[in-house]
Amino acid sequence: MAITNIPSVNLADFTSGDDSRKQKFVEEIGKAYEEIGFVALKNHFLSEDLVGELYKEIKAFFDLPVDIKSKYEIEGLAGQRGYISFGKEHAKGKKEGDLKEFWHFGQEPAGDFPENVHVEELQDFNHTGMEAYRMLEKTGMYVLKALALYIGLEEDYFDKWVTNGNSILRPIHYPPITEEPKGAVRAGAHGDINLITLLMGASTGGLQVLRKDGEWIDAIPAEDELVINVGDMLERHTNNKLRSTIHRVVNPPKEEWDKPRYSIPFFMHPRSEMPLNCLEECIDEEHPKQYEDITAGEFLHQRLVEIGLAKK
Repeated sequence: MAITNIPSVNLADFTSGDDSRKQKFVEEIGKAYEEIGFVALKNHFLSEDLVGELYKEIKAFFDLPVDIKSKYEIEGLAGQRGYISFGKEHAKGKKEGDLKEFWHFGQEPAGDFPENVHVEELQDFNHTGMEAYRMLEKTGMYVLKALALYIGLEEDYFDKWVTNGNSILRPIHYPPITEEPKGAVRAGAHGDINLITLLMGASTGGLQVLRKDGEWIDAIPAEDELVINVGDMLERHTNNKLRSTIHRVVNPPKEEWDKPRYSIPFFMHPRSEMPLNCLEECIDEEHPKQYEDITAGEFLHQRLVEIGLAKK
């Protein structure tokens, strides 16, 4: 039977202390990621109150005048921190800029990465953003523990690579559409670059996932669920065992063009030196090695160039 919505899984099974429930979660999420690359996850670590606070702060930021927002767009950071203005990013292989503006929070303390940009006008913006960052990072680490077990690795295999990793929290604002878009959509069809992406429920619909048979399906999580998908780094590392599925954000019906859309993905990246070489556990006669050896840092730079955020 064809999948008509993304499968729902319950993190409480994994953290329950019950071995059979834990194994059930490992099997469910592993099979979903082989089949469609997306799940909806309930019982994550983000509280309803924190989600509400974060939406309040990011709406307040995107409502600021353009000249104030623009001072937080820092040259030379390849869009890795702070503000990225409307239409700057495009999907790989497309020329049209996506119909969105966004912000990037990164790891703290920064260590090898750029420092976060602080918004003077909003007292709680950075604090609330980083609190959500920590809870999403914690959730993502548990998902990666389950995937390590599914692949046949030690449960803590990913921990050392994602602890103090290059993960990014990206609040996005898709403004109301005021005229017929010329070939542009809110977010063009793309695969994510990173290991996994955790997406907080978007304020309006529009997220679609490409099924194996070439059909687009709407991803409709329950209100308390996070949408979590496999990124290109994990697909590459698992030699295509786990799938980085192409997805997009389509423009709404014309009668809803006047509504803005807010969306908050957390892109879980490892440290730059992590080797993304195809895992031996994922290579056999039927599945020969598909990719050259590369580090996460090299792969990230390659992709940032392709989507217009970094220069060669």
